[in-house]
Amino acid sequence: MRILSWLLAALAFAALSSRADAAVVVQIDRAVQRMAVIVDGAPRYNWRVSTARRGYITPPGTYHPEMLARRWLPHSIFFYGGFAIHGSYEISHLGRPASHGCVRLDPSNAVILFGLVQREGLAATTILIQ
Repeated sequence: MRILSWLLAALAFAALSSRADAAVVVQIDRAVQRMAVIVDGAPRYNWRVSTARRGYITPPGTYHPEMLARRWLPHSIFFYGGFAIHGSYEISHLGRPASHGCVRLDPSNAVILFGLVQREGLAATTILIQ
């Protein structure tokens, strides 16, 4: 139910935004360890992630990517200082908190998201973390 409410909120946000404002919306729900990707107002992907484990934090808020780095960590999208969305080869941990604060994705999903953000642009991408 929480994923559905996030998805509806993302659709409403995307509908109110112009293409230049937010062609890509990446929503990360820390409570259910899921990421929804909405492109031009249409749901495109929904993936398992790992956010911060106990003692660490994945910072909640609204961000735009600051930098892309293909090789720093696999397909990294830095959004707040040293915090990034990136691929992780520890896929058995996806779906539960496991990181030091970054948002971990399956490497194949990280490639897709990285390419999408690279193509649409940093300014056209919004990252919402709750």
